[in-house]
Amino acid sequence: MAWTLEEAKDRFSALVDAAPAHEPQLVTRRGRPSVVVLSVEDDEHLRAASRAARPGFVEHLLAIPPAADEAEEIPRATPAGSTTGPPA
Repeated sequence: MAWTLEEAKDRFSALVDAAPAHEPQLVTRRGRPSVVVLSVEDDEHLRAASRAARPGFVEHLLAIPPAADEAEEIPRATPAGSTTGPPA
């Protein structure tokens, strides 16, 4: 159901009661959708689904494409004051 902001203010208890009993309640401001009031259960379900759809950090790193010249070794800097050069 859609509520105007004025209706939502005047009947806030009814708005809150309707969210868990029916479906998410849309509140409009100046004729445009503004916010949605939904039950805690619906919110938890949406958050869990969002977390499940997101890749983990390791998967994110593994998805990075390799560099074009991956076979070329990257030279490493030696610590300041070191007398030994980089490994051969």
